[in-house]
Amino acid sequence: MSELRRTPHGALPRLGYGAANVGNLFRPLTDDESWDILTAAWDAGIRYFDTAPHYGLGLSERRLGAFLRTKPRDEYVLSTKVGRLLRPNPDDDGGLDLAHDFHVPTTLRREWDFSAAGIRTSLDESRERLGIERIDIAYLHDPERHDLDLALAEALPALVELRADGAVGAVGVGSMVSEALAAAVQAAPLDIVMIAGRFTLLEQPAAREVLPSCRARGTGVVAASVFNSGLLASAHPTRDGRYEYGSLPDDLWDRLQQIVAVCDAHGVPLPAAAVQFPLREETVRSVVVGGSRPAHVRQSAEWMDLPVPETLWDDLSERGLIDA
Repeated sequence: MSELRRTPHGALPRLGYGAANVGNLFRPLTDDESWDILTAAWDAGIRYFDTAPHYGLGLSERRLGAFLRTKPRDEYVLSTKVGRLLRPNPDDDGGLDLAHDFHVPTTLRREWDFSAAGIRTSLDESRERLGIERIDIAYLHDPERHDLDLALAEALPALVELRADGAVGAVGVGSMVSEALAAAVQAAPLDIVMIAGRFTLLEQPAAREVLPSCRARGTGVVAASVFNSGLLASAHPTRDGRYEYGSLPDDLWDRLQQIVAVCDAHGVPLPAAAVQFPLREETVRSVVVGGSRPAHVRQSAEWMDLPVPETLWDDLSERGLIDA
């Protein structure tokens, strides 16, 4: 797990942990359970950790920061996200943030702010929640969900200025929308983009727009959600598996069955192919996985290290199941 892949402003490990789950994504975790997950990631050799204010209304940042403060700062890479500020929620009714799939109280609410002052404030408040001064990468989070034009005009220049000031090591954008990522890469001198679910073994729409722009601009890529919401995390997925925010479309299910058949023919577990596939692209520096149990994280690290024959990729390409 110690191999580093260069970005224009540093190096990233091949495998990272995305800490949404320790923000109580999909199910509640205790502090001890979250600590055990992060310990499993560290013990498996993972040295890149990604979080965001959005994840559990700051809970992920607080838990991750508490854990990482026990580790030597120069031994890991840390990224968080900007664009949403957390503010007291005057409409709190004592419920949970289940509208966003987080099992946390709604005492806070998210407020979009793409202004230069808002971006700087977001970064400062993340530092405070983390208890860690140095943040290596700051991503503008889901700009298309608020105002992509405003993001390109104000938020990205603000991030670039923060990088120039030394307030953060590298800057980028994180999104599930290929068009937004491509527009951002064209608009600003970004170090890296996080592509969530759009460059996976199952589907690669980012290969048509985002990756060519990244190659041309020298922008690195982090591939996240490579298991497509857990669909590719088992060797033989079931038809009722979760796919993003709904059910799996029929055409993707048929495609998935073909991919599984090829993996089986080569004796490669589907999840191993899924976690290793993005790194075949020259611009991809790291793959970020989640996990709500220590065993999940350990398994992902083992899949990353499992030998995969080149003939598997050849067969998938010949059948038109992955981009050549």
